[in-house]
Amino acid sequence: MCVNLSPKTLLVFIAMIAVAVAAGYYAGSQQLAQDYDKDTATATEAVVTGQAQTSPAHPPTNGTMHDSIQPGTASLAPAHPASIPGAQALPPQSGRAHRYSDIELDAKFTHFRVGERNVKQILADGDTMWVGTSGGVIRYNIKTDDYKLYDTRSGLLANGIFHLSKLDGQTIVGTYGGGMSILDESSQQWKTYNIPQGLGDAFVYDVLKADNGDIWIATWSGANRIRQGKLDDRAFWDLYTVENTNGGLPNDWVYGLAMGKNGEVWMATEGGLARFKDGQWDNWNHQQGQGADYALVKDQIQFTNDPARYSRHHTRQKSEMGLEKVNVAYNPNYIVALLVDDDGSVWAGTWGGGLAHFNGTTWENFTMSDGLPANHVFSLHRDKAGRILIGTSNGLAVREDNGGFRVFNTADGLYSNVVFSMATANDGSSWIGSYGGVARIAKLQ
Repeated sequence: MCVNLSPKTLLVFIAMIAVAVAAGYYAGSQQLAQDYDKDTATATEAVVTGQAQTSPAHPPTNGTMHDSIQPGTASLAPAHPASIPGAQALPPQSGRAHRYSDIELDAKFTHFRVGERNVKQILADGDTMWVGTSGGVIRYNIKTDDYKLYDTRSGLLANGIFHLSKLDGQTIVGTYGGGMSILDESSQQWKTYNIPQGLGDAFVYDVLKADNGDIWIATWSGANRIRQGKLDDRAFWDLYTVENTNGGLPNDWVYGLAMGKNGEVWMATEGGLARFKDGQWDNWNHQQGQGADYALVKDQIQFTNDPARYSRHHTRQKSEMGLEKVNVAYNPNYIVALLVDDDGSVWAGTWGGGLAHFNGTTWENFTMSDGLPANHVFSLHRDKAGRILIGTSNGLAVREDNGGFRVFNTADGLYSNVVFSMATANDGSSWIGSYGGVARIAKLQ
């Protein structure tokens, strides 16, 4: 099948491979700057379990990816060397990850390695955990420990996975450069929607089915709306951009979607928060209060690797936002994660400006000064207890009833302190995705 990519998409794809920088996903560290990883380790390697943890996240090892680690020890996953002999070997597409024992089920945490890959999304689906990585999608059965890896060998057009969700009972995947694909469970075949079908761009960051049946898709080049969910009828596809909404959509990079309490659709963009309701657009950014001021967080910024040094796109964004003099990873207008609360208010994770909360009228910002472990917020999740979990570049925070934050890190069982994705399984365990692996924490308390 031939896919026509726009010049901008091709430019971005080449730039990502050349410098491995995607500002919405990486915090500038060398460990994180490996979006398209080497196919080195098996899809789901040996598991590490334990009762407590005090050792560093990735202690030095002898340089192999298969160090022998016994369940129950205090060791964590081995380091990830820059190159490994045999890196061209493709990982197995199916197998068994690990057999749980009664002792391990009682352990506080369990680690699953995925090799030199980022775990960008996790989806809990009954007894199945779907793990989206930069090397494909892993379907893992928590009862049998069997896994299946879906990648370009299985029919996907790209191995980089950014989004996972269920759409009318079917598993849907948003990829880096390969469009949006839906899995037919009966045939195990993927059906892909890309630019020829109406998709704004081949880079898909989020998918949402609205209460009225419309399907929204967040892309690098605007937001698609498929009216009445008629994906197979091109006439029902709309694309909203900065240009055709007269700035109502503040930026064409749409990073996240969320359903509002009153039928509105919220959108996270690199230029601020947008709201679409009854055909009308509204938006907010740092000028209206989103994200902490640079003066308040400049001494807390942990990453000095400014994406604008490598990307003309991000250089232009900084100029448009009046941030030319800022030479670190900071853009409070840029929303990386989005969550609508039960009361209809919106939580937005920003790129260096902390966690922002919008009640529909005013903004309140939370930073390291308020107890967050870092000001780069990569993911937001609500668990079965109704708590808001905040994944940051330096640990996981749980918002407590008193408004404070309780912080978890590798000492509490995280695979890494960089938290890209989160999900809650049916048994109440928390699954936390990072670079190189997933942590299953029995009780996050």
